[in-house]
Amino acid sequence: MTFEYEATVADRGVDLAFDIAPGETVALLGPNGAGKSTVLAVTAGLLRPDVGRVTLDGRPLTVRGHRERDLHVPPHDRQVSLLAQEPLLFPHLSVLDNVAFGPRSRGDSRSGSRAAADQWLREVGIEELADRRPAQLSGGQAQRAAVARALAADPKLLLLDEPMAALDVAVTPALRQTLRRVLAERTVVLVTHDALDALLLADRVIVIDGGEIVDQGDSSEVLARPRSRFTAQIAGLNMIPGTWRDHAVLTAAGMRVEGHPGDPQPHEGDPVVAVFPPSAVSVFLDAPGGSPRNALEVTITHLEPHGGQIRVRTAELSAEITAQAAAELDLAPGSRAFFVIKATEIAVYGT
Repeated sequence: MTFEYEATVADRGVDLAFDIAPGETVALLGPNGAGKSTVLAVTAGLLRPDVGRVTLDGRPLTVRGHRERDLHVPPHDRQVSLLAQEPLLFPHLSVLDNVAFGPRSRGDSRSGSRAAADQWLREVGIEELADRRPAQLSGGQAQRAAVARALAADPKLLLLDEPMAALDVAVTPALRQTLRRVLAERTVVLVTHDALDALLLADRVIVIDGGEIVDQGDSSEVLARPRSRFTAQIAGLNMIPGTWRDHAVLTAAGMRVEGHPGDPQPHEGDPVVAVFPPSAVSVFLDAPGGSPRNALEVTITHLEPHGGQIRVRTAELSAEITAQAAAELDLAPGSRAFFVIKATEIAVYGT
């Protein structure tokens, strides 16, 4: 089912247009306040845009500010299911009846609705919990029940608003694998802050910042070659924007960063970004001599454990060093230091 979205919501500063192919899962990434939830609210029919058009499989769901008559299909008639961060199950119904609610509302018989609910509870792996009430479920179990309820309604479009944000990290991997299986060949819009969600669940990524699309493309490509600072952040990479001048990246502050340009090669004066992982950064108290390397003078903002290493952060960059190295350098918030990166470790590409 092809999904087309184009809407402006002036008071939220959102003006976006994109489409989704049948059976495609698209992840919307962006910082808080970027406009992701506004897209879901407009699509679900919970918010009317100032101007816009939302179409699902050729059927207009929202039309506003165009030549034809304004149209707003109510949320229950859109064939769109929204799964929020919280499960929002009906507390007075069993898990089975919660899941059967969608088919029953659609006009299916009681027995048919319960049969569909049984099927989806098996799909998400909680069929043994059918008779429990939501209060008797763990967070992960409740969210699986919510997934089953959303899919049992047989939506043409499924909207997922950070479905794992409220879950304990111990149960997140299992739910992610469940979603990966049940979302196959469905048309889905997924809002997430997690790069792993985007890589494992989405075919394509759209990055929103300030109510505009700043990057989009294949999930692995966008996260490997970010063109916005937010995308680099969630991909765990450092990014320095600038202009390609004399075979190097020249920043707005006049800093020169040498790196390895990829294909296509940037031209003189092109806007570019220099991207490198924190693991490629060495930290020194004084600028080192010797072989040509990029030495960036920084101020440490904080230090934090990270996978057996110490993540050393500045306002815009980060490095990963051993705990022993951090102790020997006597680093602390407010310390001045140099982040040193070999040019061969820095990828440069145009924006």
